[in-house]
Amino acid sequence: MDAAREGIVEMGFNDAKLDLETVFQAQYERIARVIAGVIKDPARAEELAVEVFLKWEQTPKAQREGTEGWLYRTAVRIALNELRRKTLRNRYERLLGFVTSKSSGSTPHEIYAAQEEQQRVRLVLSVIEARQAELLLLRSNDLSYQELASILNLNPNSVGTLLSRALAAFRKEYIERYGKERYGYK
Repeated sequence: MDAAREGIVEMGFNDAKLDLETVFQAQYERIARVIAGVIKDPARAEELAVEVFLKWEQTPKAQREGTEGWLYRTAVRIALNELRRKTLRNRYERLLGFVTSKSSGSTPHEIYAAQEEQQRVRLVLSVIEARQAELLLLRSNDLSYQELASILNLNPNSVGTLLSRALAAFRKEYIERYGKERYGYK
């Protein structure tokens, strides 16, 4: 590391507006480790770490004071969002019957049960409000909140609330029709 870069690193990024390459070189490994510690997937953590730095570059206020703290806060938020996304996707896959199983090794009973579960989910989606069903289906395809807002012409700040309400409506209708056990509750 050259003397200028060492000086910037020792200053904690507080005294100068920095360029992306300098900050990336100094902090990338640590940011990737922080994310990997949360999501337990080092390869995905490296991808998400790159996102942190791209966000940093697009946020002028973050480039002035407290860069290191901003990077870590953003890394933790991105890691937690990734965990939520994985959890939500796993639940949808289970409910929608897209569980990755060996289709050639599936028994006729397992195939029938998966088809029956898909029919239940389709029925529940057809009963809840159309906007809520759209929101759940689009989110299950890994669309971000920003993408959901754009597609459905929503305020990006309200997507999380609307998604929570849609999931609650789905859960309530599903449990009323099929019981807690079928939904995954004991």
